[in-house]
Amino acid sequence: MDEVKQGSHKNIWYGVGKQRIEIPRPVLKSVVHNNSLLSSLYIASLGFYPKAKGHLTRRRHGLHENFLFYCVDGYGWYELDGEKYEVGPNEFFVLPQNVEHAYACANHDPWSIYWVHFGGNSLPEFNNLHTVKEHFKPRHIKDNGEAGLLFNKMYKTLELGYSLDNLLFANLCLSQFLSLFIYNSRHHPASQNTKSDCVDNAILYMQEHITDMLTLKDISNYSNYSVSRFSNLFKQKTGYAPMDYFMQMKIQQACQQLDFTDKSIKEIALTLGFDDPYYFSKRFKQVTGMPPVKYRSVNKD
Repeated sequence: MDEVKQGSHKNIWYGVGKQRIEIPRPVLKSVVHNNSLLSSLYIASLGFYPKAKGHLTRRRHGLHENFLFYCVDGYGWYELDGEKYEVGPNEFFVLPQNVEHAYACANHDPWSIYWVHFGGNSLPEFNNLHTVKEHFKPRHIKDNGEAGLLFNKMYKTLELGYSLDNLLFANLCLSQFLSLFIYNSRHHPASQNTKSDCVDNAILYMQEHITDMLTLKDISNYSNYSVSRFSNLFKQKTGYAPMDYFMQMKIQQACQQLDFTDKSIKEIALTLGFDDPYYFSKRFKQVTGMPPVKYRSVNKD
């Protein structure tokens, strides 16, 4: 019967070339939900719909899982939180769990899409990440074909059945697959442009001036924001105040020098901009939980 259907029926698209695997609920319940490695973040279903003419879905209560759409060709739209968004080639978006949504392909040039439903105990925390919230709206993705290759690995593995090894492999691939989208600029740093994130730029600025004692005003001025606005943006994205983050970067450099050089504590402190080695030792202990002398002794080969 499936071969004669056209368009979407019961939220499933029927058309030539469709690929779709749904993990049976009994498998999710008996294997995935009871495995600590799988239950945090797992594939519930995934598929590929080429030129999905007539693809249309509306869910008043959303899904129990998140939904990632990757449009590789053609056009479509979706609605979320009362807003409607247009989607085109090389764009993707994430629909959060339990939120009403609708989506459909364009009639004149229907989209071709990869999609993954993914659930897990960590979804509430995942969806609360600033970088994930940004992708509830459509975003362009730079892809050298890696996303499609990784999707095929997951798909082909699950085609072989739902053994524990297959589920583990596919779901470990899922984390990498998601990172290709929500951290796309980390995979393709050359794609960053003048509109790149001010926080990422500030962190690069900190790295370039790791031997200096930058102030919060120095960094916020570089980012062209007021101190308060920049601090809020920075903490929202990283979870840390800017100067605490800068101190962590300095201590990371100090750890490397303690591990790989014979420099004295005073010398290391001076190379990182600390005039007072006692203050340096105090901040080192706050970050690592031990003073630099002890760190060096316990990390010797």
